[in-house]
Amino acid sequence: MISRFDKLLFAAICVGVVFSISLRAEVVAATIQTPPPAETGYFKLGTTKNPTGHEINVNSRSLLFDGQPVFPVMGEFHYARVPENEWREELLKMKAGGVDIVATYVFWIHHEEIEGQWDWNGQRDLKKFVKTCNEIGLKVVIRCGPWCHGEARNGGFPDWVQAHKDWKLRSTDTNFLAATKLFYGEISKQLAGELWKNGGAVIGIQVDNEFGGAPNYLMTLKKMAIESGFDVPLYIKTGWPAMKTPVPLGELLPLFGAYPDGFWARSLKPMDGNDWENFTFKLTRTDTGVGNDTLKIEKNGDTSGTEKYPHLTCEIGGGMPASYHRRINYDERDVEAVVLTQLGSGSSLLGYYMYHGGQNPEGKLSTLQESTATGYANDLPVKSYDFNAPIGEFGQINPHFYWLRRLHLFLHDFGSSLAQMPATLPDIRVTNKNDFTTLRWSVRSDGNSGYVFVNNYQRLQPMRAKTNVQFKLNLPSGEIIFPTKPVTILADSFFFWPFNLDLGGAKLIYATAQPICRAGDTFYFAETPGVKAEFIFDPPTVVGKSSFVEMKPSRKLAIKLRTKSGQKIQIVLLNEADSLALQKSADGQIIFENSAKVFIVKVTAESLRSAGSAREIPLSSGKSPIAIAPNDADFTNAAVWKIQLPATIDLKTNPLLRIRYIGDVARLTLSGKLIADNFYAGREFDLGLKRYGSEILTGDLRLEILPLRKDAPIFIEPKNRPDFGTNKTVLKLESAEIVQQIGN
Repeated sequence: MISRFDKLLFAAICVGVVFSISLRAEVVAATIQTPPPAETGYFKLGTTKNPTGHEINVNSRSLLFDGQPVFPVMGEFHYARVPENEWREELLKMKAGGVDIVATYVFWIHHEEIEGQWDWNGQRDLKKFVKTCNEIGLKVVIRCGPWCHGEARNGGFPDWVQAHKDWKLRSTDTNFLAATKLFYGEISKQLAGELWKNGGAVIGIQVDNEFGGAPNYLMTLKKMAIESGFDVPLYIKTGWPAMKTPVPLGELLPLFGAYPDGFWARSLKPMDGNDWENFTFKLTRTDTGVGNDTLKIEKNGDTSGTEKYPHLTCEIGGGMPASYHRRINYDERDVEAVVLTQLGSGSSLLGYYMYHGGQNPEGKLSTLQESTATGYANDLPVKSYDFNAPIGEFGQINPHFYWLRRLHLFLHDFGSSLAQMPATLPDIRVTNKNDFTTLRWSVRSDGNSGYVFVNNYQRLQPMRAKTNVQFKLNLPSGEIIFPTKPVTILADSFFFWPFNLDLGGAKLIYATAQPICRAGDTFYFAETPGVKAEFIFDPPTVVGKSSFVEMKPSRKLAIKLRTKSGQKIQIVLLNEADSLALQKSADGQIIFENSAKVFIVKVTAESLRSAGSAREIPLSSGKSPIAIAPNDADFTNAAVWKIQLPATIDLKTNPLLRIRYIGDVARLTLSGKLIADNFYAGREFDLGLKRYGSEILTGDLRLEILPLRKDAPIFIEPKNRPDFGTNKTVLKLESAEIVQQIGN
């Protein structure tokens, strides 16, 4: 029986008259329209069905699977940057994190470093990689260039291609296209039988990367790809930079990106550009900061016709490496908040770059990394491409992996409807980088139900708490004001809340908690720290009590109710820690992951040589010169330690050698061969030992560190900048230890 209180509360919410509203409440409002139907019919796709009849398609709002909207998750993993005997284990980690699609570059220089000599062996074995993805249930998008960037030497062009000054690269120059056609043909041989239409994993092909010139070049590449045998459902381009002349409608799906900050910026100041925009909600998709060292994007805006495509992403920053001149060190919240703002801005495919880090493979002629010495914009480490990604270069799980996993669980269970909900910005919104007072929020809705997204966090900018907040949604059917009492949104917090959400036949008018996933008739939610949890249901849709306020988080059931049709509905409200530990088994069962046991063993580091004088740091040429990284000769002045590892280490558990140091650049050599390097940014310098087998225990393992100059023209984040005191340089080995994680 519905109580009088429930009836009054429901009526008050529906008409927007909430009697408990404070006179000091900050009611923020958004006006939501019923969106028109999604458009389709103009997309020029390849074969969309596989042999079992499953179909991949697209409309103007999302990807479709068997005709139904889907909200997949894509993560970048570079097969050539990870040994092939590690692929399966690492891909399984990605799948456990909620990744559905693996994106990977095919770097031309990795496969034809010497003209006419093709190498598809070992960790360059693209066919084996794609097969492995398919075997464990992951789809694949191939980013085949011919220019990729990806911090590879020459952007992926072999030196012999780069040396052709008579060719106009990345154009319809006939000589360049003839070489590219051979490259595409070799990729096609690798992918024979592995395409979606054959029952394989490959569902999409991206041509070139970050191209803003004439569209006929991209159209020529698409035609060449098809002629080479790439018959796939999805043909893709990067959506940035904005093109003055758009590609013909429906030919190439634009995929976008957003980073919290970039190692490529020429400034030595933090967030010294438009990166702040990625911590706000916006309807434009082009990030003016991505690759701005070379693209020079000055104005925010999208290519004409972008609204005809779904908002898909391929490069939301899953992390960020340190370049020599700019030592970025993300807080995990930097990544998480940008992901949330992309979601609240209308994205229907979350694609991370990188999701899994790696190391540059061995080259025959060069080190294969990007450097100013080769005419490229930045100096990157010779070996490391860890990227501070959710999964590191040696398979380390980083903190943001768990937050993203929780979000991906939500997208898998609720994403089908969310994918078709356009974003609406509030009536009053942030307009400039110094506005920290206006609440940053958005709504995604189908005109009736949806979600409110809130981000009160910005990288390196402490945000104040927003007090006495209520949300007013002007829906076509009337307005909703919630929650019943104004709340305080904590400083540096971000979350989303549902409204008018159908939970198995029970209509949830709103909840001040974040949905995670569903298991049978049980729905899991995460508390919003600092806000008391309320669940308010529509009384006509449930039997008995319909309002639940000030709920306490627990792994036990918080709410039990039945719908009018007799369906049982249960809700579990989890605290932050439990919600991040939650995962689903392969058969859909809920599991709470136990913390791994961490064992630490100190390592002997014998000093062999003290550092010499700090080097004079040269600057690159050009309008915006930057500090140039040291070369091998500079390391004759490095401090050197011999690292002695315990012979009893169990390499099967993939232990890490973890080095904490302060200096400029550190590197590890094994029997004289460089195996890892690191630009100091305040993070640990890790080395996965399993990869090197017994030699790592018996060989000559040495650590070399160069001193860091106080006056070095490099950006180090304030929290990580060393205290030089009265010294002009600093160099310190703080610790060397073995870290082993057992179980989880």
